[in-house]
Amino acid sequence: MRNAWKCAGLAAQICGLIMLTPLVSGAAVPRGLSVGGQDISGLEIEEAEKKLQEYVASMAGQKVILDVAGSPVETDAAALGLVLAENQAVAGAVQEYETGNMIERYVKQKDLEMSPVDLELSLEIPPAGVKEYVESACAGYAVEAVDASIVRENGSFVVTLSRDGTAVDAEATGEALREAVLEAARSGLKEPVTVTAVMKTVPPARTTEMLSAIQDVLGTYSTDFSSSSESRAANLQVGAGKINGTVLMPGETLSGYACMQPFTTANGYATAAAYENGQVVDSVGGGVCQIATTLYNAALLAELEITERENHSMIVTYVPPSRDAAIAGTYKDIKITNPYDTPVYVEAGTSGRTLTFTIYGKESRPANRTVEYVSETLGTTPPPKAISQYDGSLAPGAKVKVQASHTGRKSRLWKCVRVDGVEVERTLLHTDTYEASPAVYRVGPAAAQASGSVTDAVGAAEAPDEEERLKVPDALEQPAISGAAEGIEHETD
Repeated sequence: MRNAWKCAGLAAQICGLIMLTPLVSGAAVPRGLSVGGQDISGLEIEEAEKKLQEYVASMAGQKVILDVAGSPVETDAAALGLVLAENQAVAGAVQEYETGNMIERYVKQKDLEMSPVDLELSLEIPPAGVKEYVESACAGYAVEAVDASIVRENGSFVVTLSRDGTAVDAEATGEALREAVLEAARSGLKEPVTVTAVMKTVPPARTTEMLSAIQDVLGTYSTDFSSSSESRAANLQVGAGKINGTVLMPGETLSGYACMQPFTTANGYATAAAYENGQVVDSVGGGVCQIATTLYNAALLAELEITERENHSMIVTYVPPSRDAAIAGTYKDIKITNPYDTPVYVEAGTSGRTLTFTIYGKESRPANRTVEYVSETLGTTPPPKAISQYDGSLAPGAKVKVQASHTGRKSRLWKCVRVDGVEVERTLLHTDTYEASPAVYRVGPAAAQASGSVTDAVGAAEAPDEEERLKVPDALEQPAISGAAEGIEHETD
């Protein structure tokens, strides 16, 4: 039985006895019991714990050297957070020798005096703190990865070389540093502790191989702006240039608004016509909705994911109904997302009076599969009676058109997929409603002498001619036609 008591007691101690409810103040540590080489025999528990705390404090200045790719980074055990663990088993060890009847306790204590026991010193360095230290101390030793870049020049793509970066693996290095310092502290080592940082390779986000896969035309679309003013044409060129060359990695999203804003003269834009509350107004950046629309149609043909798209308040004339996309502050935007496993490249620009978007990538769709987008008009609403506004600055009988009329329209867009010429899928993408609006004229003095706005039956009679000029084709196969007047697409309603 004596041997059984001895084995049971020592096993419980060496395995790291759990912290039990502390004994009452004044309980003494049995003779022959030490912790980490520190003799605590005969001390009260509080005294023993204080002695161990002082011993750990004496090791706080232990010098630690972290070798980061040949460069030493120095610190000490205290800075890494070396502390005496809360589960130090002093009270537990005393409790072990205080259990049993008087004879059992006497035998255990005699055995301890004959065969002293040195418990392992329970030390701790919080892992999170060491990792944080490594991240901070080694931040300057990282070598940034270099992304590849891609540009299209003279009809071909030019891709630069990417390069891997390197960085300290904070988690692995922190763990190695923590274990080395704990081991040195337990053994009472006085010499500096040296640990080699664990390095890891940091790949670039865009590798040469990734971007080199961009070779095929996934979708291209053009719109005409031959009737636009010089300022509107300039806005198309400026806005398209801000999107041109955008690369979307798998899952990335392009926002037309984010690319082109702010719509200010300082950002290169001019004042041109735009829609606002069912009227045509002058606005800086007027016309950029034609950019959003052309991008939208190229993205449809490339079968990118359309994350966000809104139609105009009134019909536009450079694409069929429901093929348009508006830009208005942050509440109307065109956003496209790359759904493929390979990157895509967005090319945008103007040539003459034509705006073109082309989306390149790696073609993965079957060659016998084709996609078509069909606009269907569900109904129309004639424009309201024309409005004449008196303008005393005009010559008597003069009449100046301010705004063309717009027929209201309800339409929807279908995606039609064919395989070997046979339709296998027809999907409704969206249904849109466009407001009707009257023609507006300024008229000079005539029979009416009072100033203000009046409704003019003559103006209303001219509205059908306006509408005839504003008609747009419903079928996909028809070419895009030019905008009316100033091509008023910069939606601000």
